[in-house]
Amino acid sequence: MKQFITLFILATQLSLAQNQVTPQPQNIPDSFSLEEAVRYALDHNYKMINASRDIKDAQLQKWVTISSGLPQIDANVNYNNQLKQPVSLIPAEFSGGEPGTFVPVIFGVPQGLGAAVTLRQQIFDGSYIVGVQAVKTFVDYSANNQQKTAQEVTKMVTQAYGNVLMAQEGVAIIQNNRDNLAASLAETQQVVANGLAEEEQAEQLQITLANVESQLRNFKRLSEISLQLFNLSLGLPIESPTRLSDNLVSLASKHTDLALLSKPLQIENNTDYKMALNLNEQRYFEHKLAKSRALPTLTSFINYGTNAFSNEFSFFNGGQQWFQSSVLGVDLRIPIFSSFGRDATTKRTKIALLKSETQLTEAAESIRLQWEQAKSDFTLAIENHRTAKENLALASRIAQKNETKFKAGLASSFELRQAQLQLYTAQQSYLETMVAVINQKTNLSQIVQPIPLN
Repeated sequence: MKQFITLFILATQLSLAQNQVTPQPQNIPDSFSLEEAVRYALDHNYKMINASRDIKDAQLQKWVTISSGLPQIDANVNYNNQLKQPVSLIPAEFSGGEPGTFVPVIFGVPQGLGAAVTLRQQIFDGSYIVGVQAVKTFVDYSANNQQKTAQEVTKMVTQAYGNVLMAQEGVAIIQNNRDNLAASLAETQQVVANGLAEEEQAEQLQITLANVESQLRNFKRLSEISLQLFNLSLGLPIESPTRLSDNLVSLASKHTDLALLSKPLQIENNTDYKMALNLNEQRYFEHKLAKSRALPTLTSFINYGTNAFSNEFSFFNGGQQWFQSSVLGVDLRIPIFSSFGRDATTKRTKIALLKSETQLTEAAESIRLQWEQAKSDFTLAIENHRTAKENLALASRIAQKNETKFKAGLASSFELRQAQLQLYTAQQSYLETMVAVINQKTNLSQIVQPIPLN
């Protein structure tokens, strides 16, 4: 029942999915093998769709960074109407007045209209150079994040696929158990009615049958939920009548491949390592950017404008006089002293870089440990599967023997019930170990090889 605990935890997502309005996918296959389901999910899963958008966003961010160092053109238009013009005082003697007195004078006209266009070009800026270099790391990080999302989606689909098959197989097995129990109970009740057996023997079978019927109802509900979770992992409406073309036995057999255990770990291909390396590169460029703040910046510009002035709003009349102006210049800024602020920032980025280098080393060792653990888990899953298969065969034989003895009056109903419960446990364990083999093979393969994306 361990696998179904996950179903109950994830089932809470279904109510959210039901409230969302999503476009209906087109060309949905009639049925899915596990490989087909994974391929479909890599194109249609909601997380994968947003991961692809993140790639496009990173490409646009790359152009935003590059374009900041290319020519920039700005235009502005301004209109002024001085509702109350300022007054200035000039010595009265300038106009023949008495010395020591002043005359109020208004300069200019109340209305003015101007327009200007300015072209700016960055000539040198150390931070721009570093920014252009760093943007590639950002794009790479987005691509690696998409790969990480693809791994998570693949695991999600694989687990959901296995859970659906396990639930469906469980329903079939329990239905068969119920039918056999019902037949045995009917025979026993007939024997009891004929006075050839005690009523307790039938009651023991009734207890077992009631438990099996309850378990069957539960498995049917879980089968529906697991199928809805599978649809959600694919990016389909959860009510889609999806069918699975693989069966659990053949799928587990296909994933029972020990060849992967001998495959060498090339850590540079591991997605987690790539993302840790991206983080290290980002810290490197942040340190380089902080150092570039001490370099001068040089920018050139050229401006052209025209202005007109009038007592009334007559700027669009043919006789309006316009005055032209133009400026060409450069702006050189040299950082001299920042009260050691820049120095502190640079030292902080250096510390961050050293920390990321340590984290990269830790990530590499952690991935190697994950690899060893995944190999151990995969080997254990295969061993458990073989053991469960053998135990199932033994439990089936024991149950059959006890049923034969019970009918012959050589075994009690209690002994028969114990043998049946042992069989049911072995059946459930066998299903769970097959799913475990599939899931552990997926975990192991993702550590050593990336998922191919379109």
